[in-house]
Amino acid sequence: MNLPPMPGNSQHRKDGSVMKKKTIGRISVVLGLSISILTGCQQTGDSEKQPTKQEQSASHQEGANRQQTDTTTPPSSASSPQDQAQEKVSLGKVTAVRIADFQSGWIGGDGWIAKTDDGGNRWKVQYQPKGIVKQLFALNNRQAWAVVAKSAEAQSALSLIRTEDEGQNWSVVGEMPNQDFLHFVSGQEAFSGRWSTTNGGKTWTKLPVPPGTVGEPYFHDRAVGWAVTKGQDAFQVQRTIDGGKSWSVVMSKKTVSPVNGVLIRSAGPQDAWIECIGDTGMTQTSYSLFHTADGGKSWQTVIAKSTAGAGPAPGFPMDYQNGPDIGGSSPGPLYVINSKEAFMGAQCMACDKPNTIGWTLDGGKTLGKGTIALEGYGEELLAFADAKHGWWFVTDHEKPSLMYTTSDGGKHWNLVHTFDPPKKQ
Repeated sequence: MNLPPMPGNSQHRKDGSVMKKKTIGRISVVLGLSISILTGCQQTGDSEKQPTKQEQSASHQEGANRQQTDTTTPPSSASSPQDQAQEKVSLGKVTAVRIADFQSGWIGGDGWIAKTDDGGNRWKVQYQPKGIVKQLFALNNRQAWAVVAKSAEAQSALSLIRTEDEGQNWSVVGEMPNQDFLHFVSGQEAFSGRWSTTNGGKTWTKLPVPPGTVGEPYFHDRAVGWAVTKGQDAFQVQRTIDGGKSWSVVMSKKTVSPVNGVLIRSAGPQDAWIECIGDTGMTQTSYSLFHTADGGKSWQTVIAKSTAGAGPAPGFPMDYQNGPDIGGSSPGPLYVINSKEAFMGAQCMACDKPNTIGWTLDGGKTLGKGTIALEGYGEELLAFADAKHGWWFVTDHEKPSLMYTTSDGGKHWNLVHTFDPPKKQ
């Protein structure tokens, strides 16, 4: 954007000479205009024109395989030394993502948090934490939080940082009690597994969970929570409506494969998506995904993925092979939009292109599957603004992370950004 020239700042000396005043005035005007023009040119060169919404939309529709190698916005003449230092950070492997809308959101990596406002074409570093960003969560385009670990292997000493001004300023709030899924329900109240906070993360309180809980429990709010417990050759899904004081079994299934991990997401107090992870063998992991929209009264089997190397899906007999699935040989990310719509990643680490994607638009009754598979032997990350518009990140331990976007619910994907190669370990 071209800024208007700054007015000349010429001051006349009072020496009584009219000729000198006129001559000096002319020189001052010329100098003022020259400085103004130079200033306007400098501002124009340092500022990048932001595309309109129409241009952005057209860019996403037409920009298949478009890449942006410059991962930062050039510093303007008004940038502080700290801002300029942040601009030089290499954006390597992406470890966390959170979307605010299709055009805006945050990603994090080893020592950096960056934000985009143009759908991922350009990213600007906003903060340089001392550690690896493990999670990001945003209530909107202004309020966001990040969980930072000192190292990739760190299980404790997790710091929580936040922004309340779109990422212009970040500050440390406190320490996280665990690495479980973090979600805020307001600017002050949040939950992470069995822990809750009512002061924005400064302090945390442990909530009661049933005996035998496996994996991560999940509290949708201060009253409603979900947990999976395991017993002899069976597992149960339990629910609380009084903040964990009492629990009731809402689903029980016999199982051959033990439940070794649990992932729970929710889109409402009556809604729960329960993923049970079973055995692992030969780079394969069996898993099941169940969904309820009525508080556990009825359940839909969304995925029941049995594998040759890891055995039957949790909750199913030994010879069960024909369960619904989205391909792959192990589970990827789960991103729930609402009680009807959810997207799921899958991976096949023995394949040349390990990453695939699937979805349901009817609460799990039917599954849709993507038609492409993507490279990358690291974690894949998903973020969706709605059932049509989403982001898909694939990562690798040696190759650059890649960002793809879709505007038709995952049927087609455009490569919009290639990041820097990851740091060598």
